[in-house]
Amino acid sequence: MAATAHQEYKDPYEMIKAVADQTFARFEKDKPLIDKDPNHLKVIVSEELMPYIDGRYASYKVLGTYLRETSKEQRDAFSDAFEGYLVSTYAQAFTEYTNQKVEFGRASDFADEKIVDVPVQIVENGRPPIKLLFKVRRMKDDTWKAFDLVAEGISLLSSKQTEIASLIRAKGIDEVITMLKEKANASVDVNGPKGKDAL
Repeated sequence: MAATAHQEYKDPYEMIKAVADQTFARFEKDKPLIDKDPNHLKVIVSEELMPYIDGRYASYKVLGTYLRETSKEQRDAFSDAFEGYLVSTYAQAFTEYTNQKVEFGRASDFADEKIVDVPVQIVENGRPPIKLLFKVRRMKDDTWKAFDLVAEGISLLSSKQTEIASLIRAKGIDEVITMLKEKANASVDVNGPKGKDAL
């Protein structure tokens, strides 16, 4: 199954809705493959989600003050490892998906905005909705890419920045790159943490 052709979106709200719709449609279509091998979730995340995520910007935000203390090679290696880690993290979070309904918040005027919050709710009967917020940024060519996911008020980037900063302090950047690669290569565990707990 070929991935959906990568489109350029000039509307951040339209982008999030289209990408979510095509990702969940792919889950439905590939369910037999996922049931056979949960790691197929990583393939879906890589092909359907990652083209619309600014992984380098996200990785630099996570590096924070350490960005200036690293070489270009270290930054590139960290960025690659962090993007792989994101794929693994999102794939693990999606182990909870069982055809829940996704509701999108109202769009607001973004003409003069560089960064926009796009609200999404995941609704399931008998459970409180999970509130998500995608933070998206305007690129130089006027298209948009997501760089952070806020689940129930907790920013994935902020929590990872705190965690990674203390690891860099304790172990150094090269050791942290190795750790991220190991996490990126870990198998998706259907019995592991799910949904926002996996993030």
